[in-house]
Amino acid sequence: MIIGGSSSQKLAAKVAKELNDQLCPIETRKFPDGERYIRIKGEIEKEVVVIQSTGFPQDENIMELLFILKNLKSLGAEKIKVVIPYFGYGRQEKRFKRGESVSAAAVASLIEDCGASELICINLHEKQMCDFFNIPVHELSAIPLIARHIQEQLENPVIIAPDKGALLHAQKISRILDCPCDHMEKTRLSPDKVETRVKNLDVKGLQAVIIDDIISTGGTIVNATEILMQHGAESVTVGCVHPVLVEDALLKIFATGVEDVLATDTLTSQVSSISVAPLIAEALK
Repeated sequence: MIIGGSSSQKLAAKVAKELNDQLCPIETRKFPDGERYIRIKGEIEKEVVVIQSTGFPQDENIMELLFILKNLKSLGAEKIKVVIPYFGYGRQEKRFKRGESVSAAAVASLIEDCGASELICINLHEKQMCDFFNIPVHELSAIPLIARHIQEQLENPVIIAPDKGALLHAQKISRILDCPCDHMEKTRLSPDKVETRVKNLDVKGLQAVIIDDIISTGGTIVNATEILMQHGAESVTVGCVHPVLVEDALLKIFATGVEDVLATDTLTSQVSSISVAPLIAEALK
């Protein structure tokens, strides 16, 4: 039995279809004062899979997930596998300044306390997230799915990480596609002047593909695209796992001349063209 929360109902339906499993109907709505209402409209099985991304609005989606889990437990579910394709608060995994809340740890405790017996996530931003749970945590990677789509669209891509933090993802794709890979690097030219450029490759005349795990405001992607264009890249395509895309991020990205943005459906967006349903279904098998 599979249940899809408000943020992942379409994805849950795709996973259920992949597994030829039952998709349990669920009713979710708000009372006039803003409180959430949850009703599961089906007979509860002993083993249940709940699929719910906890992106924007993070607090609402997390509360809904907690209500679903607690409700399933009280209705007789014995094993609840929770699939969180995008884990909200995952970037608040440590205390950067004195007195800060490690919010990711708090969210993890709540999910576990409400009845989750196993967790499946996709490309966590920080591996440390797994340490906050006492239940089994499985991290899946959507990088091969993105690589496949790049292969279908471009003949001679070169994979570029916009910074060192994204280099591991870029390298994985370049290995799958057997194509060149590099990353952006900042070089200080003087006390008051910094230049950002591709570290080793000459991108002139090449089909550049910028790869990152999350695109939020789009600032990093815009900067990287402008630099690639200045250095003569034939075209720029962008690929990411989680299209957070705050406010007008997508508009800013396309305004730089980017040809296409490839993203998965861990979050719903205009560019969520790559489904992670087969990936999740395979893990659930």
